Amino acid sequence: MDPVLVDSNVLLDVATNDPLWGDWSGRALERAADEAILVINPLVYAEVSLGFSVIEDLEAALPGDLYRREALPYEAAFLAGMCFLRYRRHGGLKRSQLPDFYIGAHAAVAGYRLLTRDATRYRTYFPNLVLIAP
Repeated sequence: MDPVLVDSNVLLDVATNDPLWGDWSGRALERAADEAILVINPLVYAEVSLGFSVIEDLEAALPGDLYRREALPYEAAFLAGMCFLRYRRHGGLKRSQLPDFYIGAHAAVAGYRLLTRDATRYRTYFPNLVLIAP
């Protein structure tokens, strides 16, 4: 079973029952869980934590027996930095987008598929990354 790195936007859609994306994200997450090992990293964990007031609720939403937790590879840090630099040089203005580049780089370096509903940046900066996206 090939691992799938799960982007925080998918997890937040499910946790908040997002009216626009909740159904798609829930179905995509279920399909991925049926066929793959689900992976999260500290950045995904941190982004999802914003939707919870106590860590116990976050832990219940991201149980360790369902989501394998992985450290961020240093090779992914380098790739994320290079892609972010390219983004900035091409007019990207948002400084807070580095976590997205790091999530994409983690999936790319590890050879994982990425489950996300925000595929545009990943397709642009990680063209060989296999995405599970709308």
